[in-house]
Amino acid sequence: MKDKVLDAMQKFSRAMFFPVLILPIAGILIAIGNVLTNARLIELLPFLNNPVTMGFGSILSASLLPVLTNLGVIFCVGIAIGLARKKKAEAGFTALLGYLVFLYAMNKFLQLQNHLVAPDKLQGSGQAMVLGVQVLDMGVFLGIILGIIVALVHNKFIDTEFNNAFQIYGGARFVFIVLIPILVISAIICSYVWPVVQSGIDHLGLIIKSSGNFGIFLYGMLERLLIPTGLHHLVYTPFLYTSLGGSVDVAGHLYEGARNIYFAEIADPAVKVLSRSVIWDARGISKMFGLIGACLAMYHMAPAENKRKVKTILIPAAVTSFIAGVTEPIEFSFMFVAPMLFVVHAVLSGLSMVTLNVLGSRAIGPNGFIDFLLYNVPLGFEKTRWPIYILVGLIYFVLYYVIFRFLISKFNLQTIGREQGNSEIKLYDKKDYIEKKEQEKASQAGIKTSADDDVSATIVEGLGGEDNIVSVSNCYTRLRLVVKDTNKVNDEILMNKTDAKGVMKKGNNVQVVYGLTVTKVRENLDRYLGKEEEE
Repeated sequence: MKDKVLDAMQKFSRAMFFPVLILPIAGILIAIGNVLTNARLIELLPFLNNPVTMGFGSILSASLLPVLTNLGVIFCVGIAIGLARKKKAEAGFTALLGYLVFLYAMNKFLQLQNHLVAPDKLQGSGQAMVLGVQVLDMGVFLGIILGIIVALVHNKFIDTEFNNAFQIYGGARFVFIVLIPILVISAIICSYVWPVVQSGIDHLGLIIKSSGNFGIFLYGMLERLLIPTGLHHLVYTPFLYTSLGGSVDVAGHLYEGARNIYFAEIADPAVKVLSRSVIWDARGISKMFGLIGACLAMYHMAPAENKRKVKTILIPAAVTSFIAGVTEPIEFSFMFVAPMLFVVHAVLSGLSMVTLNVLGSRAIGPNGFIDFLLYNVPLGFEKTRWPIYILVGLIYFVLYYVIFRFLISKFNLQTIGREQGNSEIKLYDKKDYIEKKEQEKASQAGIKTSADDDVSATIVEGLGGEDNIVSVSNCYTRLRLVVKDTNKVNDEILMNKTDAKGVMKKGNNVQVVYGLTVTKVRENLDRYLGKEEEE
């Protein structure tokens, strides 16, 4: 039972990643729009004071803010696509239709029960306008619930076919037919049940808020500790995109979730001070500063004969973490060989958020230094107090370095370069570099290279052969697979021969960490296995 629950949670986490990955793009573009219309920046750069750039910036922010107010439908379609085992496009289209059916069914039922409040009294009533339809305000939870329902029905009935005159009603059309009564009944049930659930969510948010710095510490620590399971998305997503992260009225619109509130407030010039949300997206301290200190400590503690090789491995990982906020290549370098360091890393990550909260900084840097610059600097000190963020980051850089170095020395931890035999350290020479560049050029030109095939063949070998692979997908940094027998998976082959940063197995799920190159690894593997881009 435990394995089945964990398997379901991992599949759901994988599906959640699809819509979550899109939202930061909207946030970055909103920030760019804010930069182009920021009065303080225009004073410093007078050439921005023209109708073209200011008009474009205003349009950019105004056109993307509705993404934050319509997260329900985004998550509904995204999760349905992510959980669908086949014919994902049909699943996404069916999810959109199902979302509309649910909205109008709930609206009509509330109307028949005389439960609809006057449109001018929606604020604080528990109801909201969703795609122009007045329903109970379920926020992003509505999209999550409907996405799961649609995916379950889709996977069960998508292969249903009929003969003769009823043949036209098979496949995706039959899925929609089955969904209609389910969605109508769900709308009626939610009309009674959701107010109770919402009350529970509100109280949970209040408990977390009342716990103050301890709640922030717990959030920051758990978000790191769950990385090995791949379930860390389930920790931060509710706080960033639902009422658990707070609710604030901005320019007449109610925004829920720490990140949504932040994006809405930075786009509104009337907002002078950003809200102190229950939790805000302050994960960047460990990514931009802390883990860089950890890398420096591991480098200094490596034997002299291995320092050059260790440097070639750690520098790209450190740069990736600092610029793009991708931490897994560094974390997996010590997560399993020195779990003590990973626990310390999680504790320090939580403490860094508490430090920012105590000092009143509202700056964010969830995806590295580029995000940090775009989101915070143009707003000035008053809104975000971003210089405090830099100061705290430097402090934690030193803390990570000192603590990691002490623990590595004290307990003789086998961090990178200190492994017995050091057989896993590899330094690429000039010939390897030239070959790699040639392969990249060929790959960009759409040419299938034998080197790509060799890597894919090795991955398949490490996964126990093609017959052992049930499904292949990926998130931002990991190849996520379902296999028939995890005992056939060879970690040594994957780690030593395919440049994987880590391998995790639970039940029939396998996660192989490749970092930012995982998308290309997935494409090559799909092509090698003869799989189409979408089944």
